[in-house]
Amino acid sequence: MVGTMKRYVALLRGISPSGANMTNDKLRGVFEGLGFTAVGSVLASGNITFRTAEADVASLETRIEEALVSALRVTSRTIIREGSELHSLVDSDPFPGLTHERRTYLTATFLKEAGGLPDVMAAQPDPSTRVVRYDRAARAVLAVTDNSDPGAASGFMSWLERSCGKDITTRSWLTVQRIVRKLES
Repeated sequence: MVGTMKRYVALLRGISPSGANMTNDKLRGVFEGLGFTAVGSVLASGNITFRTAEADVASLETRIEEALVSALRVTSRTIIREGSELHSLVDSDPFPGLTHERRTYLTATFLKEAGGLPDVMAAQPDPSTRVVRYDRAARAVLAVTDNSDPGAASGFMSWLERSCGKDITTRSWLTVQRIVRKLES
C-alpha cells in the first residue's frame, strides 16, 4: 500500500569525495534509479536526501546498499533517518552554549540499530572527548571532541566502533544542521 511521501536522508558510511564513483551526481543517480523523488545531496560526504512512500527503513537501507554495489561497485553501510527524527534532534539543542570549532568539535554518531548499545555515558573514551548524551529517537551518540589534540578524534572513533560496532557513521553537528535544512526545502 502506498502512503504519504516521507523525507529521508541516507547517511552513507565510508564515502570519500575523492573516489571516481563517489561524486554526488553519480550517487544521486543511484537513488533516482531506485525511483526515489526529490533526490539531493548535502556536501560531498555521502548524505543523500530523498522522498518515498516506502516506510520500511531496513528494506530501504538494504536496497540502497545493493544498488550502490550494483551501479557503482561501492560498498557502503547505509543508515537512514526520517526527516522528522533529525529535525527533533536539532530542535532538542543537545549542545547548548557550544559552537562547533576546533576545541569544541560537535558530532553525532548514528547507529543503524539501537539494540545492544553500551552505556556510553558511563564509559568516557578519553579526556579529549565528552559524550553529551545518547538520543534514543535519532539513535545517535552526541559528543564534543577537542580536535586541537591530533589523535583525539581518531581515538574516539575507534572507541565508538569497539563499543557500538561498525554499523555506525558520524557527522559533524554542522552537517546534521545542513541536512535538516535540505530536508525542509
